[in-house]
Amino acid sequence: MSRLGMNGFWRICCASTATVLLLAGASPQAVAAPPVPVALAPQDTAELQKIAAYLDGIHTMTARFQQATANGGAATGEVWLARPGKMRFQYDPPNQLLLLADAFYLYSWDPDLKQMTKVGLKSTPAWFLLREPISFTDGVTVTRFEHSGNTVRVTVVETAEPDAGSLTMVFTESPLALRQWTVVDQQGKVTNVSLSDEQYGMALDPKLFQYHDPY
Repeated sequence: MSRLGMNGFWRICCASTATVLLLAGASPQAVAAPPVPVALAPQDTAELQKIAAYLDGIHTMTARFQQATANGGAATGEVWLARPGKMRFQYDPPNQLLLLADAFYLYSWDPDLKQMTKVGLKSTPAWFLLREPISFTDGVTVTRFEHSGNTVRVTVVETAEPDAGSLTMVFTESPLALRQWTVVDQQGKVTNVSLSDEQYGMALDPKLFQYHDPY
């Protein structure tokens, strides 16, 4: 499995290679123009409200994930989520990459450099999915909304730093479920993460969300 770059989205910048799941990159050097919100019909606004309510209703979740980048990099693993604020991405062996949020910080472990990077959770796109309540207006701007068949795609950018990247979420409508997200970083690099075998509402061990240095 290849190591996957961490450059991109919303103010996180690592000196090494690591995961690009919900991570961020360097802030724009110049003040960006305000993002242009997509025009939403009343039914679109109602759909976004349903999506926000659905995401708010997820308190715990486990799923398999498959990650792919535009340059052909790929990885698989398992994700655990406990809202608000906690998640863990564990990669399948032999990949030892780890991404963990403990409600305050987001940790990324790079096994090649034996280096951990720690950033404030609220400065990453992960916060959009982990915060409570979920909002499509508080600090983010919806720049794209597509409804095609049974699929809904929603793209958001950080209102204060629209040039830092974008996050696109893909949902099935019936049943309503988050299936995929795509991060486009500040340099235009694209990373896709697809979910499968989702399970909800189970009790999760708090130790899953406690970072311990592997070495």
